[in-house]
Amino acid sequence: MTTTAPVADARSLGLAHYAARAALESVLSRHGLTFQQHITLRSVVVAGSPVERDALVAQVTGSLKVETAAARDVVAELLGKGLLTAESTHVRVADAGRALYAEVAAEAGELSARIWSGIPAEDLAATGRVLALVTERADAELAATRA
Repeated sequence: MTTTAPVADARSLGLAHYAARAALESVLSRHGLTFQQHITLRSVVVAGSPVERDALVAQVTGSLKVETAAARDVVAELLGKGLLTAESTHVRVADAGRALYAEVAAEAGELSARIWSGIPAEDLAATGRVLALVTERADAELAATRA
């Protein structure tokens, strides 16, 4: 019996994205975070030093494909929760934000390990190349519609 592997397309990409995101959001919700807050908090944590607020907003806008106002709102939410602190035009991660991020990252890491476990390295490399190309092309299409 021959089994034909499914061909990757927009639908399969979307299904994988939403399944993985829903799994992650189950972790995040237990900690009172939204997906957008998690992505924004992560950006500040991994920066390792204060981040210029407008640069953070631009990064979140680009990563999540949201409007600038929505990204600014997420930064404000994290400041309001005491997970980030403001310093003039910069934001930095607060101790509570660092602790929460570490806890969430540990849980999400375990979840991710279970999801990705057993996938051959060559399949992951090929998938990575395809996803990078799809992202590049989709970003170009989005930019063209906004021009």
